[in-house]
This record gives sequence, C-alpha cells and structure tokens, in this order.
Amino acid sequence: MEFLLKSGNLAEQKTTCLVVGVHARGDLSAPAAELDQASGGEISKFLKRGDFQGRIAQLQFLYDLPNCACDRLLLVGLGPRKEFSSGACRKATAAVTTLLQESYAIEAITTLPLLETGESSLYTRLRDAVTTTEETLYRFEQCKSNVEKRPRPLRKMGLFIGQQRKTKALENAIQHGRAIAGGVTLARTLGDLPGNICTPTYLAEQARALGRKSRNLKVQVLEEKQMQELGMGALLSVSRGSRQPAKLIVMEYQGGAANARPVVLVGKGLTFDAGGISIKPAAAMDEMKYDMCGGASVLGAMAACVEMALPINLVGVIPSSENLPDGEANKPGDIVTSMSGQTIEVLNTDAEGRLILCDALTYSERFNPAAIIDIATLTGACVIALGAHASGLLGNDAKLTEELLKAGVECGDRAWQLPLWEEYQSQLDSNFADMANVGGRSAGTITAACFLSRFTKKMKWAHLDIAGTAWKTGTEKGSTGRPVPLLVQFLLNRCGLAG
Repeated sequence: MEFLLKSGNLAEQKTTCLVVGVHARGDLSAPAAELDQASGGEISKFLKRGDFQGRIAQLQFLYDLPNCACDRLLLVGLGPRKEFSSGACRKATAAVTTLLQESYAIEAITTLPLLETGESSLYTRLRDAVTTTEETLYRFEQCKSNVEKRPRPLRKMGLFIGQQRKTKALENAIQHGRAIAGGVTLARTLGDLPGNICTPTYLAEQARALGRKSRNLKVQVLEEKQMQELGMGALLSVSRGSRQPAKLIVMEYQGGAANARPVVLVGKGLTFDAGGISIKPAAAMDEMKYDMCGGASVLGAMAACVEMALPINLVGVIPSSENLPDGEANKPGDIVTSMSGQTIEVLNTDAEGRLILCDALTYSERFNPAAIIDIATLTGACVIALGAHASGLLGNDAKLTEELLKAGVECGDRAWQLPLWEEYQSQLDSNFADMANVGGRSAGTITAACFLSRFTKKMKWAHLDIAGTAWKTGTEKGSTGRPVPLLVQFLLNRCGLAG
C-alpha cells in the first residue's frame, strides 16, 4: 500500500474517489464545506433529502459533482461534532477503507486527517490514517489453499493536508505509520499462525530473518543446553513436557550511543499452551496458539524500530516454549529453581508464563536496562477485570508506568494501571519453597505481577498483561497486534520523535 501527501485546491484533486466527512445533522466538515461551495451547494442539496444522517462510519457515494475533478465523492459520517474523537476518526477511516477495497477504487484521497480531534497533531492524525488503513486491509490467508485475488485492490491512498507545505515531520508521519503497521502485521501474522507451524524454532527463525535486515540488529538464540548452564530451571521446567525445544531469543538493536542504557522488552513466547498437567478445558483451546502474542509484539516493535532507524538502544528477549502434558512435564507440587536462585512451588502448571518470564527477566539484568517492560498474555483474571479494551499495567516505577499510560492514550492502544501493593505478596507464600507460582483466585492479575516483581527488584520495571487485548474471539477471531502501537509510541516518545 502506498501513501502520499496531497495538498492544494481540494476541488482540483484528480482521483478515483475523494473522501470527506459529514457530522450529524448535515454539519459539514471544513473539507466538505469547501467542496459544497465549489459545486454550487450540491452536497447540501443531497443532505436535505434526509438519506444521510452523518452517523459514525455511515457511507454514501456521490457522482458527477459539478466543478470537482474527482470521479466520485465518498461522504463518511462522523457523528456529532462535539463528540468527535480520535477513536471516531479511526472507525470512520476503517469503514472507508473497507468500502474502497470492495468497490475496486484502486486509489483515493482522504481528507479525514485534516479534522482535529482534541489536542492531536496533524502528525498523529496522518500516522493514524496509515495504521488504521493497513490494519483494516489485513487478511490472514497463508494457510488457505484457494485464495481469491481481488482484481482491483486498493493500492494508493492520498492524505490531504490542505494548503500546508509537505514538511519533514509530515513525511515522518507516513514513514512511522508504515513502520508501526508493519510491526503490527508481523505480530498479527505470527499470532494467527497455528501452533504446528509457529513453534519456538519458527519464532527464532523470524528473529534471525529480522536480524539480517539491519546491521544494527544482532540476534542470538540460546538453546536448552545453554539455558541449563545458566540455571534457568523455571523456564526449562515448562518445556520438559514438549518435544519442541525451548528457545531464548535475544535481539540487540544499537541505534543510540554505545554507552546509552537500553530499553529491554521481554515477551512471553508460549507458542501453544494446553495447560500442562493442569490441562485446560477443550473448548476454545485452539486459541492458546495466541499465548505467544507477547513475544510476537516484541518482534513487531523491534521490526518497527529497525524500519524507522530509531536513535535508541533496544533489547528484545523472548523466552519461547510449549506447555503440554507429558511424563516429563511439571506436576502440581513440583519445586523448581529459577536462574535467580529463588525456588518456586508449582501449584498450577497452567501458570507457566510467569515461570518462563522470571528467568528471562533475570537474564535481562546483564543489559543494565534504563527500563524493562515485559509483555504477556498472562492471566484470565485480566480479561475479567478489563475486558478487551485495555491491557493491564503494573510496575515498580511511577515514571515508567506513567510513560506507558500516556503512550497508550496517544496511539489509542490503552492500558490501565492496577495496584502492586505489598499486601498482595503474601498470597504467594509457600510452606515448601520461596514462593508459589499462583496466589489463589482473588486478584489473579496482581499476584501474577507480584510474582514477576520478585525478579525485577534491581530494575525499573513494568508489566503489561495483554490477555484481553492480544486477540479477538468469536466470529472476529484473530490476532490484534496489540500492544505494538503502545510500545512503539513509548519508544518514539523516549526518542523525542512523536510529532
């Protein structure tokens, strides 16, 4: 998909389709009003018929508009002007993209980025237009034997900026949007692949492929023997029940000064989770291929970082394994020793994500991180608490958590902070080891983070629980690519490049 900045006189834009917004009750946006005047009031005349109310994402083609160079005009509803937001604009953009793809338009020009939403900048709105368009066009078809190719798919989108000059910042908006969209697509594709294809070895191969694209990215994959020598007893206890060997994927991107401390992203890479001996119910178990979405998001964020050549040092660490029942698998009551030397009583083998993450977090200490963020589809409790709209956020550094919350709001990939109080730690008490791997039914998301906090005391750390946001279920089943936008926004903010 190609995106181009367009400027000048709107009525003179030659395109297959020109997109303008209309608010509720016929309230024309500025671009729509400009075209209405140029056409002698043709848009207003149409709206007076009452067929188009301006509901969010309502769509209507108009043809042969006088004094306008476009072949056809597409009106898109924006809802009440006072309620118009970035989210409403994304919804309208998605609806426009779907219709254009189905109507064989090939190319179009949209004016939606010109519409102000709160305090958002033109940079942000242009970037949103790119990422939303690409997200809407995403289709997972790698495993289908008969894919019908569209004869005239949407190939080019012009982003209209009025009479403004095409500045470097606005060009960056398109570049950054494409990079983020590429990272999201990578994460979605990895998530949607089945567990028999996307194994720990496959994830490692994708990391190596990414490493070949940039001289600034070094990729190392630790095998089980190396992990054993490092004392990663928690991580390796999970992989014992699988025939697929575990991998610890380490990606080091050097974009900043040689002595600058890196940001470290640690992503849970459980490529399939049957629960182990504490086996999950059969219903919807197929969705446990998405248990590696934390790792996929680290790969996606790293790919975006490489594409933008961000001036930052970034490390991605992905502990990857399967969790299956077997004679070698963890048993409830087993005690394992983590890389940190702390012992863990495994009361529930289905709480395996924290076991592979804790060793990866300890390993990450060697990078002396400026900040460390782990991303994991960790707890069903987070789905109950926050649903599919926000990722859970906990951490031990107020500034870091605030940065992540702010980044989420800015890009529409929001998180919500939960408490990490000392009072919750006692739920992990064990009579036989330093800690248990579960803390009971109450406050499950918090006690999972409490567990991880015991391995991050020397670092500024935050934890994102994406169990509710990483994929959709039901008829819309599929990976979302979240929280790649949040992570990249966070990195852009740290580099001072977010518009």
